[in-house]
Amino acid sequence: MIRPRRMKQIELTVLERDVDGLITFLGRKGVMQFSQNHEHSVPLDEAQEKQKGMARARDEALYQSIQAQLEKLTRASGYLGIELSPEPEETSPLPGPAEVALVEEIHTTVSSLNAQEQELIQERGHLEATLNETRAFANLNAPLRALDQLSYLTLRIGRLDPKKQTGLQEGLANRAVVVPLGEDRVVAAASRKGRFALDSELKKHSFIPITIPEGSIPQELLTSLERRLKEVVQELQNLEERKRHFRNDYGPKLRALAGSYSMAAIAAQLRGQLVVSKHLYALSGWVPADTLKNLVAELEQLTDGRVAVRAFDPDEIATVKEGKEKVPVLLKHGAFVQSFERVVFSYGAPLYGTIDPTPFVAVFFTVLFGIMFGDVGQGFVLLMLGILLRKRDIKALASFRSYSTPLIGVGIASMLMGLLNGEVFAHEGLLVVPTRKILGFFMGLAGQTGEPPERILHLMPEADNIEKLFYFFGFTIGVGILLTSIGLWVNIINQIILKKYEKAFFSKTGIAGVLIFWYALFIAVRCLRGGHFVWFDLLGLMVPGCGIFFGPVIGRLISKERPLLAEGLMVFIMEGFVEILETLSTYISNTVSFLRVGAFALSHGVLSFIVFTLSGMVSNLRGGSLFFLIIMLVGNTVIILLEGMIVAIQVVRLQYYEFFSKFFTETGVEFSPFRFRREVKS
Repeated sequence: MIRPRRMKQIELTVLERDVDGLITFLGRKGVMQFSQNHEHSVPLDEAQEKQKGMARARDEALYQSIQAQLEKLTRASGYLGIELSPEPEETSPLPGPAEVALVEEIHTTVSSLNAQEQELIQERGHLEATLNETRAFANLNAPLRALDQLSYLTLRIGRLDPKKQTGLQEGLANRAVVVPLGEDRVVAAASRKGRFALDSELKKHSFIPITIPEGSIPQELLTSLERRLKEVVQELQNLEERKRHFRNDYGPKLRALAGSYSMAAIAAQLRGQLVVSKHLYALSGWVPADTLKNLVAELEQLTDGRVAVRAFDPDEIATVKEGKEKVPVLLKHGAFVQSFERVVFSYGAPLYGTIDPTPFVAVFFTVLFGIMFGDVGQGFVLLMLGILLRKRDIKALASFRSYSTPLIGVGIASMLMGLLNGEVFAHEGLLVVPTRKILGFFMGLAGQTGEPPERILHLMPEADNIEKLFYFFGFTIGVGILLTSIGLWVNIINQIILKKYEKAFFSKTGIAGVLIFWYALFIAVRCLRGGHFVWFDLLGLMVPGCGIFFGPVIGRLISKERPLLAEGLMVFIMEGFVEILETLSTYISNTVSFLRVGAFALSHGVLSFIVFTLSGMVSNLRGGSLFFLIIMLVGNTVIILLEGMIVAIQVVRLQYYEFFSKFFTETGVEFSPFRFRREVKS
């Protein structure tokens, strides 16, 4: 197809009970691009406006509750170290009561586990600090109470009812550590800043200080601290094992729940943007016209017939006719041409209803690349790489899969060009024998005698093939002339479709420009063949030139706009001359630009010759076979990677500047249907 697919704008009106199912269906189907145009929506009176406000508030509350659930899932997955997908699966269901209960279960369990871990981590920190401080004074022959004056550490040793020890620890929270010493004895440790709070809490729980004999710190104090630290470390290890168990148990559930609630959040956010009345929701958007019948049937089945559908052609939409809204463009191609769509869309989408340039891009991209990168072996590498990228079981190459078909195409084109110039991995001798046999056969049929040449096309600039090189460069210019001419006729047809007749007939990219371009080429070819410029050539250039010069006046005359000279006589004359000069310079530069195709083909041949010559120079040395292989391997790798990338850039440049510039004066909007996953798995 050389025209984008026909589009329809449809308006769907459903009951509130069906709106979530409708949005879910459309998000999974990926067939509708929502529109901001609601000129056909349900009219609302004052009472309905109030109901609309209530519905909006309800939708906002629903969205906030979904976001709260998502936040719980995010915190739980972050704590357990589970990675969640940023987008839902298209098969994810909307959450129901069972999912709500499961979220609360996971949230409660994980929050409790997290709280236990934080308490143990804090206790471990206090124990380690206390133990280190106590050990520092373990051999100090001084009264224990003197430590209060020597350190940040405050120690209290005494008796406390075991039943009250838990309450004491809870009352102190993270401000102190309480370590049982056996029976009813405990030691409490706090920082200097926390000693008053420690003493106050001890007094509340009927703590009875005991006197420690003068001298060093009791060994049982150190032992008790060390024992408790080991217990805390062990509890942390046990807790880590529980986390691993929860990670395995809750991992799939968390991913499924995240997909469901992500889908619900998208649906709720979209729901809040729809036209709404008391019990009805309305949404409008663009769909391909050839899918409308099946889409309506599926919607009626989904809602048991509780859906109203109205369809409109683009020329029935006021915002489209006024130029306020552009109809989205969706292209339809086979696998080969489709793989080049991104080249077009990276420049801009064609306007709806105009010529689709993708088939021309696919053909000329492949041909131009093959001309500049002719080598059977190197082309075979590109072909194999393209085939490898198509394999779905290689996950590492999944992101490059879209390049597979173009690589296969340019690989085959490069191999065909390699057959003409006789190169296989930069080696010039492998195809000599078969080439001579083939050419000898055809020479015999033609009655020619003599030894057949080694190759059909020899790109190296040598004395006996300079004339052939000129013919080759002429061929590349011919390809450029063909591509430029196609671009001009695409523009002419597009302007006629858009009813912009002035641009179609009297612009530099219209019929007047085509006549100048083609007649100038006719003069050039005639002169190259021994002719010369004659008087009627001037007439042949001036007639279409006058069309371009007076084009704005003719356009205003046809459209009955006044005055004819919108900016005055002097501005009109200056703009006319500038337009003529720009037309001539543009066509000359565009045509000459295609000499780069021959130049890069020549440079490819020179690089291959250098690699072949260097490998031949070392082949007779000691160990020459190894050196030969190394040079051939490194040389071909450099050519494939470096020159392959340069050639691809040059081909894209020629498409953009010499082809697209002829008709891409205004771009359209690419069809981007609503779907839950922006990156669809191929």
